[in-house]
Amino acid sequence: MANTPNEGKKFLDSVHQYFDHAASFSKLSPGILAQIKATNSVYKVSFPVEIDGKVEVIEGIRVQHSHHKLPSKGGIRFSMQVDEDEVKALATLMTFKCAVVDVPFGGAKGGVKINPRTSSEKTLEKVTRRYAAELIKKNLIGPGMDVPAPDYGTGSREMAWIADTYQALKYGETNALGCVTGKPVGQGGIRGRAEATGLGIYFGLRELLADSDMMKGRGLNGNTMEGKRIIVQGLGNVGYHAAYFCQQDGAIITGIAEREGGIYNENGIDVKEAFKHRSENGSILNFKDCRNYQNSEEMLELECDILLPAALENVIHSGNAGRIKAKIIAEGANGPVTREAEDIMLKNDIVILPDLYLNAGGVTVSYFEWLKNLSNVRFGRMGKRAEEASYRRLVNAIETSSGKSMTSQERAFLTQGSDEISLVRSGLEDTMINAYHEIRDVMVQKNTPGLRSAAFLTAIEKIGVSYELLGIFP
Repeated sequence: MANTPNEGKKFLDSVHQYFDHAASFSKLSPGILAQIKATNSVYKVSFPVEIDGKVEVIEGIRVQHSHHKLPSKGGIRFSMQVDEDEVKALATLMTFKCAVVDVPFGGAKGGVKINPRTSSEKTLEKVTRRYAAELIKKNLIGPGMDVPAPDYGTGSREMAWIADTYQALKYGETNALGCVTGKPVGQGGIRGRAEATGLGIYFGLRELLADSDMMKGRGLNGNTMEGKRIIVQGLGNVGYHAAYFCQQDGAIITGIAEREGGIYNENGIDVKEAFKHRSENGSILNFKDCRNYQNSEEMLELECDILLPAALENVIHSGNAGRIKAKIIAEGANGPVTREAEDIMLKNDIVILPDLYLNAGGVTVSYFEWLKNLSNVRFGRMGKRAEEASYRRLVNAIETSSGKSMTSQERAFLTQGSDEISLVRSGLEDTMINAYHEIRDVMVQKNTPGLRSAAFLTAIEKIGVSYELLGIFP
């Protein structure tokens, strides 16, 4: 999270520098490239809200970076540090992120200047609903126009308030629930959304580790997650789930850094227990058998195989990039590595899995939720039993032809149909696998210096095709 307006400007400049570098490999016309880079629209609003008997003026913003495909898509963050440049940068990244994973949305982002930690639930609801109403007034939200989602400081609760406000003001609209994603399951949300970004990070890391050419000469034995030592910065939703799924596949989480400090244990930390410890004590520090770090930034420079920054932007910069010892940087956060830092780390032969690919699991599953809302039916509802009947016939045929019977457990395993969460995770896995290999192929074909340039170039080419096919109107 940017702490000052200057930080937001640096973040936006960094995104534009990445774009310009990748665009230098493209043969698209300068005019099309300028349109792809430009922010299409910015809406800033100030509105009054009564809080504890006093009227306070709240500032909100919604940026729609690209309309090459509609709806546009992007989260809403609640923070006192929200500023226009930061929101523009995040909206820009969303455009390219959607293109990289073939999600047919343009990029957007929103923010409201409010501290969610010190505001009461009643205040947050008032502000959220009024912000939603302001967007509705200007036709800046809707299932075919712009579909927000949770971000820093917001969650499923706020998305449910937005959906309810939209339904109240657009009464009778069939697809109203598709105006926002990240909702609770009982309010039109989708199973698997909460862990989607973290699970997507795991799938992306797994593909990289299985890539023999990329891993050659890096001292990472075996092309699997097994035994890989990971330090995670940020144990929020993204960092927790990414670490958890990696740990389930044999990785060793040696360090966890948070705003109040960090913990380290070379033999490994139980992520689930550490998360519980922080929830109960309000601090990650003093977790059993771990060494405390009062300055969590020091942990970015510790020995590890994979460094997973999953919290703030610009945490790896020219001042510390030369001291990074990780072999792989897995960008769980948006913009954790500055342009200058990337140049330094690429020279040091560190592989960077870029944010616009690696943390796209959230928008991918948001897309699935949007599709569910438009179809008005839960995934798997109509097909699950039919699948199971088909599998049972196949199992019966196998038993008849072989003369051997399966156990009840084997039959249950082999005849299980696909429910919503299994379909969501399958779709996410397929998306992350395909996107990785597409980026990798572009990196080889165009000889880009790293995966980020290849990812940006992949997105630029796809968006360029959209603009060329759309034509220029009028």
